[in-house]
Amino acid sequence: MKTKRKYRILISGGGTGGHIFPAVAIANALKRRDADTEILFVGAENRMEMERVPAAGYKIIGLPVCGFDRKRLWRNFKVLWKLFKSMRLARKILCDFKPDMAVGVGGYASGPMLKAAQKNGIPTLLQEQNSYAGVTNKLLAQKASAICVAYDNMGRFFPEKSIVKTGNPVRQAVLEVSQTQAEAKELLGFDSKRPLVLVVGGSLGARTINESIGASLEKLTAAGASVMWQTGKLYAEECSAKAKDVPHVKAMPFITDMGLAYRAADVVVSRAGASTISELQLLGKPSILVPSPNVAEDHQRKNAQALADVGASVMVLDADAQAHLADEVVAMLADESRRQLIAENVLKMALPQADEKIVDTIYSILSKESK
Repeated sequence: MKTKRKYRILISGGGTGGHIFPAVAIANALKRRDADTEILFVGAENRMEMERVPAAGYKIIGLPVCGFDRKRLWRNFKVLWKLFKSMRLARKILCDFKPDMAVGVGGYASGPMLKAAQKNGIPTLLQEQNSYAGVTNKLLAQKASAICVAYDNMGRFFPEKSIVKTGNPVRQAVLEVSQTQAEAKELLGFDSKRPLVLVVGGSLGARTINESIGASLEKLTAAGASVMWQTGKLYAEECSAKAKDVPHVKAMPFITDMGLAYRAADVVVSRAGASTISELQLLGKPSILVPSPNVAEDHQRKNAQALADVGASVMVLDADAQAHLADEVVAMLADESRRQLIAENVLKMALPQADEKIVDTIYSILSKESK
């Protein structure tokens, strides 16, 4: 009787939740497919993944890699030295773990780790979350066995023969909510009869969104809305003080149950990170996206534009948010048919079970390699 092969899969990348959530989702899907699969994460030292990945139950090794300083070029000597050290450590990790395949999800660490894997003849799969490809994935693309994407027209960046459109994996807990919208509002402490505006700015918060919402709380509540305002920890004290005496408004640094918050929301105001957009698509939520201007290649604006172009969201640029964001929210609250149309359009873009499709691609590559 032939013994079943136990695979070793290395997953590398991180830096932000937008890279970490898909990585953990892929790992979980691999474990669901075969509980004996060995998984090792490789991240960047002192970055978010070094806490989030162990919390999800996986081992992680940190590389001393960091991003290039595009404004102060003289600082990049140190960056190059760290990259050299990371390449050496990456080779040692490959020698010790002996992976059958390496998966890169973008972020600092995936560069040296996936490059080392490719040099050693180990098949690699890239997962690109955004509509505008990141530098690391573009550099690795030519030798990748497959590149899993979430948007059309990615042949601008990658070899067409390698592209597999799978969508972005998302947190399962966001999708698995049993409550109705009215029940979700009541559980969160809001009036179930008032429309709820959910404002999210990420774990650190989004300054422009917070300032725009903070200056418009009375306008939003006068329009009949409740506001659930996730401020991020940097702005928690200041925003809580603004919300304290305004009825129907709750400000908080974090939201522990995003699935319940999404279910309760009538309109979502958010940055335009890839993971957030994928969640909005799968849930069919009308949104107003305020892309961050402080990201590589301005990829958030391109993500938001991809939705706005097909009537699947409204985009307000960061520079225009203080003047126009609140008015856009009020206009959307006043027009239920417009909200419904946006919800229908964004739902059409959804690519469900992305994690399973990526695992299918991994197994397809592994089966070819074993022949």
